[in-house]
Amino acid sequence: MSTIADIAEALLTALNGHTFSPPFTAVRAYRAAFDLKDMKDPHVTVVPKGVEISTAGRGLAQSDVQIDIGVQKKLAGADNAEIDALMGLVQEIAEFVRATRQFGNAAWVRTENVPIYSQEHLAELRQFTSVLTLTLRVIAA
Repeated sequence: MSTIADIAEALLTALNGHTFSPPFTAVRAYRAAFDLKDMKDPHVTVVPKGVEISTAGRGLAQSDVQIDIGVQKKLAGADNAEIDALMGLVQEIAEFVRATRQFGNAAWVRTENVPIYSQEHLAELRQFTSVLTLTLRVIAA
């Protein structure tokens, strides 16, 4: 497997080994596309996104790997309470990643959540979609 796939798999294993509220089983995919009818429960998808390689010193390379974690769920209603709970899950995942810090040979550097949810999915599909973009760093010879 490639470095980014190995890191995504280590992240997936860590997420699935932790208890979140609400509980979920994350999957690793290259595309987070599901049938809307299957989205009644939260879907968490780990998606490799990109790699930036630079010099870290004599004979060393620094790879900054980006992995997206998508959180999606078809909304039962249109109230704030359901969306608030899902935003809480996104924050819980972000805090878990920050606290865990190490996934395989990659160390957490930062997490971005911009925008915090997809307004288009909310308006057109009544589906909550939020994406955390993680940057994880690997230093290797």
